Amino acid sequence: MRSHHDMGGLPAGRIQATEHEYALWEKRVDALMVLLSGAGRMTVDELRKNIEAIAPDAYDRMTYYERWIHSISQTLIQRGVITIEELARKIAQVEARPNERCG
Repeated sequence: MRSHHDMGGLPAGRIQATEHEYALWEKRVDALMVLLSGAGRMTVDELRKNIEAIAPDAYDRMTYYERWIHSISQTLIQRGVITIEELARKIAQVEARPNERCG
């Protein structure tokens, strides 16, 4: 059975092979993955597994790095590095900040 994210061999239109500037938050997500994998706190396989576990409707709404940060969060929770409560508190703190440019 094919998972929702698996587009291999299916028609999907042309790929736009263009470079773009990454937003600061996207660069930070990428750096976070490099640091976590280098420290043995996460593997690329865990990143992929948790991206593939995202529900189809959520997967389709998310951008590339939104999927990554979701997966990183899930892996850290699964490994016991952070708790759901700690993550919720931090999200609330960030949301309470005055409007800041993240990108």
